[in-house]
Formats: sequence, C-alpha cells, structure tokens
Amino acid sequence: GSLERRRCLYLQTGRACCQMVEVLLAALVLVCSSVSCGSAGGYTGLPALGGIYYYQYGGAYSGFSGADGERAQQLDQRFSLLKLPIARAAMAVGGCLLVFPCVLILVGVLRVPWHFPAWLLIECTLCIVIAVGTVPALYYFLHSLLSVYNSSVCREREQLYQSKGYQGFWCSLHGAEIAAGLLGCMAAMAYLLSAGLAVRDYRTVQKQKQKPLQ
Repeated sequence: GSLERRRCLYLQTGRACCQMVEVLLAALVLVCSSVSCGSAGGYTGLPALGGIYYYQYGGAYSGFSGADGERAQQLDQRFSLLKLPIARAAMAVGGCLLVFPCVLILVGVLRVPWHFPAWLLIECTLCIVIAVGTVPALYYFLHSLLSVYNSSVCREREQLYQSKGYQGFWCSLHGAEIAAGLLGCMAAMAYLLSAGLAVRDYRTVQKQKQKPLQ
C-alpha cells in the first residue's frame, strides 16, 4: 500500500535519477572496454566469428602469404596480449561502477537513509572518493594504451598491414577507447553531483525528523 508507493517515489527523486545515469554510464564504459579488448587481435579468429571485417576484406590474411602471414598472426597475438590487461582492468572498473549505483538505488528504495540518516554522509564520502579516484584511473587507462600503441610491436604490425593495402590498423586510440575516457569523465561529474544531492537529502531528512509527528 502506502509503503510501496513511498518506495516507488524514491525513483523520482534527483538522487535516484543521478544514480540511474551512473548505471547507464558504467554500462557504456563496460561495453566500450569490451570492444577495445575484442578488437585487439586484428583478423585473428574472425572467420570463426563470422564478423563483418572478415567478409569485407575477403578472408582473414587473404593478402598475406608464407612468412608474411605467419608474422602478421604473431604480431596480432602479441599486440592482443599487450592490450588485454588494460582492457580487463577497464572492464573490472566498469563492472564495479555498474554494481555500486545499483546498490545505492536498492538502499534508497528500502528507505534506509530515512531510518539511518548517517548513511547519506557515508554515501556522499564514497561518491567523492569514486569521483576523485576516476581521474588517476583514466590517466592510467589512456597512458597505458598510448604506451601499447607506441610500442615496436604495434608499429611493425601497422607497417605490415599497410604494405598489403589494409587500413584501420593505425597505432592510435580508436573510437571505443576515446568514448570510454569521455564516459569516465562524465561518470566522475555524475558522482560529484550525487555527493552534493546526498548532503542536501541528509539535511532534509534531519529537518523532517525534528518536526513533531502529525
């Protein structure tokens, strides 16, 4: 009855909307990170997947023969291994950022902040820590990727594919990785906003609890 209605009303508050935006941003970061991880191997494994790139280029390593084909495959594998830890770390962070606001939404729906107002101060502190921690995490993510793209493996791989007329194997950040960085910045701002809303709601709850019962 009235309890269920009050729980649903939480989803209409500014704090809940901010948390839902955080869920969306975290899901997009997770997707972009998985794309970065999945695209690291060039043509390797594409025939098994039936991917569009396989058909677009007429078959995996179709322009290579003999030693060049083996070298291209080796470079793909080495390049993939260089990017894999970075992509996995980004996916792990994205997964954590996806779970955390979901927990906050559940806590809000269960009206825990009303019964335990100090939780809002804890929530504010956690949001600030996440927002501040996102900055060095993004720096590490982009710096590590640029280190991989500046490696001799990537340069040799790029030259080998270009010698066969293939495009799209440049040693630079691609769209999904740039999008992950931008989404991370947006998530940091969303968490700062969420921290401010938590402080505001804490003051509101305290004032309401001080009023005499009607």
